[in-house]
Amino acid sequence: MKIKQGVFPHLPERLSGLEALSMNLWWSWHPAARMLFKTLDRQAWKESGHNPVKMLKEIPVEILASAAENPEYLHQYDLVMEQLNQNIHSAENYFSRSIVSNRKPVAFFSAEYGLHHSLPFYAGGLGFLAGDFVKECCDMKVPIVAIGFMYPEGYFRQRIRDDGWQENMDQALDRDAASISRVLKKEDGEHLAIKVPLIEPPIHVAVWRISIGCVSLYLMDTDIEMNDPWNRQMSAHLYIGDIEQRLRQEIVLGIGGSEILDTLGIRHSLLHLNEGHCAFALLERIRDRVQGGMNYEDAVQEVRATTIFTTHTPVAAGHEIFPFPMIEKYFRSYWPSLGLDRDSFLQLGIHPGEPHAGFNMTALALKLSAYHNGVSRRHQEVARQMWQSLWPDLPPENVPIDYVTNGIHVPTWIEPKMELLFNRYLGPQWLQEHDNPAVWDRIDEIPDKELWQTHYWLKMKLINAIRERARRRWLEDRTSTTTVLAMGAMLDPSILTIGFARRFATYKRAELILYNMERLKKLLKSRWRPIQIIFAGKAHPADDPGKRILQRVFNTARDPEMGGRIAFLEDYGEQFAQYLVHGVDVWLNNPLPPLEACGTSGMKAALNGVLHLSILDGWWVEGFNGKNGWAFGEGETGADRDGADAEALYQILEEKIIPLYYKVSSDGIPTEWVKMMKETIKSNASRFSARRMVKDYIEKFYLPALSKEEL
Repeated sequence: MKIKQGVFPHLPERLSGLEALSMNLWWSWHPAARMLFKTLDRQAWKESGHNPVKMLKEIPVEILASAAENPEYLHQYDLVMEQLNQNIHSAENYFSRSIVSNRKPVAFFSAEYGLHHSLPFYAGGLGFLAGDFVKECCDMKVPIVAIGFMYPEGYFRQRIRDDGWQENMDQALDRDAASISRVLKKEDGEHLAIKVPLIEPPIHVAVWRISIGCVSLYLMDTDIEMNDPWNRQMSAHLYIGDIEQRLRQEIVLGIGGSEILDTLGIRHSLLHLNEGHCAFALLERIRDRVQGGMNYEDAVQEVRATTIFTTHTPVAAGHEIFPFPMIEKYFRSYWPSLGLDRDSFLQLGIHPGEPHAGFNMTALALKLSAYHNGVSRRHQEVARQMWQSLWPDLPPENVPIDYVTNGIHVPTWIEPKMELLFNRYLGPQWLQEHDNPAVWDRIDEIPDKELWQTHYWLKMKLINAIRERARRRWLEDRTSTTTVLAMGAMLDPSILTIGFARRFATYKRAELILYNMERLKKLLKSRWRPIQIIFAGKAHPADDPGKRILQRVFNTARDPEMGGRIAFLEDYGEQFAQYLVHGVDVWLNNPLPPLEACGTSGMKAALNGVLHLSILDGWWVEGFNGKNGWAFGEGETGADRDGADAEALYQILEEKIIPLYYKVSSDGIPTEWVKMMKETIKSNASRFSARRMVKDYIEKFYLPALSKEEL
């Protein structure tokens, strides 16, 4: 299949490579590549939302012609294009250096991908984990092919009314002004569309491709003329509320995604499922073998032996369950192709602990995969207890669910100014070797003043961006002055700044720090040692309890009694996440344990020297060492633990964090605070990197499964 190109006919021949570069998201985590676009026209780069495709479509041809004659620009251009071509065209892959001679890619399926804010195919942590995973596979040259959905209207844009209530807004993606390409049929050059097998009424999907260095991500889009209106809207949004449409989405993701790989002639060695949304891909792998003459039992054994399943949530509501009649409606013509009858098919999705609840997608994935993992050590313990009924003869500690703690893609989440500082003191190869703990020992060589000044610059950058966003909201909508206040117009970079940015689900407990308002006011309005708090996040469109928590936080920020020292960032996404995890002083996380599977935002903050204040749950159980941040919430205090946890939170702030931050040396540097910043970078950067994560998947699961696949 061909990929549509030639979208910038006005590019000078000498700069023709900018087209391929703009259409490959490799640029998004390589500063030198981004600078090629930024230095053409800084204002155009800013106005495009850091989207090079949109920028190149709109930039005057005279600017491009001038760049094509600029020797300094051309030198940088040639270097970047050489690096990109090396990544794309290198014949070597990660497995060619191992004992397993794998030539076929691993197929990675996920319902969402967080890659860049110009491609809004994500809702939150699951998507960014998938995006970071794919980027790291590109850097390491792990041969994978990724499958997902094109969501032309994304998740949703958040708008906060003056009364603090969240409104959901759609903003359609301009497919022709983003780093995404149509996959075209060789025979006639038309956009490739495939029919999802054995599902009636028929569903067709158009196929798009995102290039991520040497990795291809294929996305499905149902918004095409050959589908009826209901089917056309199926892929408009992530996590739609209609349960039947959700089922149809997951059928298309798993079965349709498998059909795309088959149509493109991509034979994969292993299947890696990122959460249960894509578990129907297992059925299609089995069906493919059964239709090829293998009996069902042997097909299941072969598929199971070469499948990895990652579960991401300890929250029961996060596991998709569909009514049995709905499953029958869509699969009654499918299960005969597996050689199964109705009862045998439905049994695949039954959770023995809840046999009448419906068809459980996580149970399906666990039953048909040999390798299972949670996303932190603590999550492994919880997952083993949740799913023990699938292995009734085993005690929880022997349930075959392993763990790979999540990690973050360091080149994406390191702030460029912090990266320049590291370049000076960690050595020229630190980024290439960032999963080596020894590299980070050199952090101590950075002078305290330089690290602090870099952090303070990032803090001012964050607060200036927040103020500008508040100003624009006032200018465009003439919103009330209290709303502008709530959006951060009065934030002060000299004040200890706490960041809380999470999905507004009830178990995340965004309002915990508001538990005792009088005590909090004293901290906010202290004459000599004040604090300020920045909140951000979205509530799911169907989650009214989450919206009410958000409304309370927003209205608290509007209250003049708070002195302008609480802010809520509207429409939080990847772009502002970069500002926030780089610029706050303390990253706060206080979910109701043990409901935090892992969490990665705190890792991003820690990489940039931001100290973590968290409940001992998720990744922080592994990350906290007593010197690199603060922990609270140990022990069980019953179902209603908010009071005890709030008391512990206030106590840590009052007795430890605030005094430490405001204890400065004669040159104005909080030396002991900077010491903790260095410790949090040293202790967390390598351990919670996506490179370590990908290597764990390879060593624990991919190589053992590949050895079986080659037999």
